[in-house]
Amino acid sequence: MTTPESGAHGAGGRLDESGSPVRGRWVDAVAVLSFVLLAFWVTARFWLHPGHGVRDNRTDQAQFEWMMAHGARVVTDFAYPFASDRMNVPDGVNLMANTSVLSVSLPMTPVTVLFGPRAAFLVFLTAGMVATGVAWYFLLSRVLIRARGPAWLGAGFCAFAPAMVSHANAHPNIVSQFVVPLIIWRTLRLTEPGRWLRNGVLLGLVIVWQAFLNLEILLMAAIGLGVVILALAIGRPELRPAARHFGAGLGVAAVVAGALLAYPLYVQLFGPGAYQGLSRLIRGYRTDLASFVAWSRESLAGDARTSAHLVKNPTEENAFFGWPLAVLVVALTWWLRRNVVVLGLAAAGVVFAVFSLGREIRFDGRDTGIPGPWAVLEKLPLLHSVVPTRWSLALTPIVGILLALGADHTRTLARRHPAARRQIRFATATVLAMALLPLLPTPLPSVRLDQTPAFVTSGAWRPYVAGGHSIVTLPLPDTDYADPLRWAAETRLGMPLARGYFLYPDTRPGRGRVALFTAPPRPTSSFFITIRRTGGVPPITPQDQVAAVTDLRYWRAGAVILDPRLRQADALGRGMTALTGIEPVFTGGVWLWDVRPLVD
Repeated sequence: MTTPESGAHGAGGRLDESGSPVRGRWVDAVAVLSFVLLAFWVTARFWLHPGHGVRDNRTDQAQFEWMMAHGARVVTDFAYPFASDRMNVPDGVNLMANTSVLSVSLPMTPVTVLFGPRAAFLVFLTAGMVATGVAWYFLLSRVLIRARGPAWLGAGFCAFAPAMVSHANAHPNIVSQFVVPLIIWRTLRLTEPGRWLRNGVLLGLVIVWQAFLNLEILLMAAIGLGVVILALAIGRPELRPAARHFGAGLGVAAVVAGALLAYPLYVQLFGPGAYQGLSRLIRGYRTDLASFVAWSRESLAGDARTSAHLVKNPTEENAFFGWPLAVLVVALTWWLRRNVVVLGLAAAGVVFAVFSLGREIRFDGRDTGIPGPWAVLEKLPLLHSVVPTRWSLALTPIVGILLALGADHTRTLARRHPAARRQIRFATATVLAMALLPLLPTPLPSVRLDQTPAFVTSGAWRPYVAGGHSIVTLPLPDTDYADPLRWAAETRLGMPLARGYFLYPDTRPGRGRVALFTAPPRPTSSFFITIRRTGGVPPITPQDQVAAVTDLRYWRAGAVILDPRLRQADALGRGMTALTGIEPVFTGGVWLWDVRPLVD
């Protein structure tokens, strides 16, 4: 790895020997094209079938479509960016405490307005993977290693590793890690003498950019960078004279980022809808120790049957490096152990891997009874909102950089030993093929999404939301049913919803305000959850009817709508009619109960 002071003279570092500037630009173009092709390969089914969505995570896709619509509404209607009253009427949603992705949704407003939130989501997902590969490629090829071939290898892994493809199941904010290489680049530039103010301001701005994209990734990047910088400070004494410039620039970055993020973070931590950590169930999402050497279901060598017992869901396969790559990473670390940066990367990797094991170590789908260090840390501020298994996601760029460093070192050996050049290249290609070919991504599985009802697309909902009313859907949206968020997104959030799918504090007594994935339950929402789970209508008492009217008034309901394509539609409809005494009408592809007489 290089620094501004050492130029290209790190371990294996030197000026790029790709030939003429024209040839170098062609190599860059081919590298970028390869990332474009890989991104479209992973998302191919969505581009070929515009009516399809992410099969394994439709709820998160609906939520991100809603978020893209919110970003557009901020630009076009000057809506408040950090919270919204368009969902969870009347309480609203604290968007800073959710994945609002403002740093992407705001500049993508033209795409959202012209082509719709689903197209914006797909562009975000695909372009995020491309941009991540490109950013890592230019960081590695221009700053850290300065060799295009190894840089392409490392960048390709950083952008399309199994963990990244897993999160491409509707987590575009995690897939889009293109700001992280910028943070690393600007951090290294802090050592430049005489430019501490400019470099500090620029670092502060990219930190803010990442904060509005994903705070978890920002936290992991900060910890990883901190460990590597500490290793450089200890192992590279010649860099210590630059500490004064580095410290000054870092202070400026902290002031800039702190000033710009102070109010948004206040809203996130203390504003309406702020929560105090995640539920114990979500904090129990941890990395199975066996998954480090297993194959991801979305890789060439993997399938769902062999990986399902190792993870909670297909979107959280955060390790899954396969045993050949795991062995190769250990071997590379030992081989390059004289490089202090490699030691720093290894130390950071161990920290992240251990954190990801959670409160109790799990192996091959079974709890071992061995406590993990995360049990001591999980209740600390900031850390209490991190899903433990996500720490292993930070291993992907570490492995990518190690692969690039290793490939570059073999190029050095091949030049130093021309007689053995062919054997060195053959051995390198063989080892890399064994480790990486099984991990090549396969296209994400898709599923056809139900068409949005004409009641929504035609604007027939508008009279029912006049005067501050909301639309109540049956069942009310939550982790199992988020289609109403997609419908609302298509109206550019003109159609406000009761409840929804989002993180919100559990305000019930004794619950500690931990995060739920929807609003706290009310009698009527629980009633319809029961119907959906059992398929039958429970006995209805006069108290249930009174509670239903109370809840409808609380939600400021103007109309209740039911998609007849749902499996439990008949039971849900009978339950609603029995609660309110109102007979529904079929209009615009939905059953509709006009409840304004009850609410007003």
